Amino acid sequence: MKASQAWKIALITMDSIDQHWVTLNEGAQAEAEKLGVTVTFMSPNTKDDAQQIECVNNAVAGGYQAIVVAANGPDAISSALKEAVSAGVKLVYVDSPANVDAEATFSTDNEAAGKTAGEEMIKALEAAGITSGKIGIVNVNAATDSTVKREKGFRSAFEGKGYELMETQYGEGDAAKSQTIAENYITQGVVGIFGCNEGSTTGTGNAIKASGNANIIGVGFDKSDAIMNLINDGYLLCTMAQNPDVMGEDGVKAAVAALEGQDQGGKVTDTGVSVIKK
Repeated sequence: MKASQAWKIALITMDSIDQHWVTLNEGAQAEAEKLGVTVTFMSPNTKDDAQQIECVNNAVAGGYQAIVVAANGPDAISSALKEAVSAGVKLVYVDSPANVDAEATFSTDNEAAGKTAGEEMIKALEAAGITSGKIGIVNVNAATDSTVKREKGFRSAFEGKGYELMETQYGEGDAAKSQTIAENYITQGVVGIFGCNEGSTTGTGNAIKASGNANIIGVGFDKSDAIMNLINDGYLLCTMAQNPDVMGEDGVKAAVAALEGQDQGGKVTDTGVSVIKK
């Protein structure tokens, strides 16, 4: 069904480079075409709060009637979003919410997905006869809601098990920085490493590959060509693949519904994950 008018919607994700966001945008554009509305992908080229705030302000200044956003951090962007809402802009979250009420949110249940990642790692370690040892965690930062929850879920899977979870290290979602962190964990003799997002996972897989020790169990998050290659070559066990295209489609649908006067009551929808292995 077409929208009643050609609404202008801004799509603002954490960056414009990760395959995750590119796929989310593809889903959003496909839905926009169906509904006869305009979705403009206006995201920073790097994960940066100041740049993301600027994108929000530009969308408001540019007369966009709705913003579909994946917040880099829950707090940093909030005052800009509050101003947008008070200017009458409809707000929908995809992937990662901020601390401002929105019409609807479409995201992965990150804590549940993180726990699944932990369970997959434990199964693989136990199958190899490894019931203790150190586990490294490569996260993005201490603020991004989605990845913080993934880590929390991952850690919860290890409760009551004989493994030692090391202090989390942060690589800003950058594959090269994450690889250095994972290499440091490997020199400390870890038996497993968890990457919390696309860059962290790629870095983890590359570090395991460089170490020549394919016995280290690498488990990650997100799906990209690089990650799929690392899984197929045996350097990563699996990755938790989200459904960013669904987030994009549903996000645009919800934005249009809000603009057409529908109350969605701030509902949060889990868009799910699939465990992808070799």
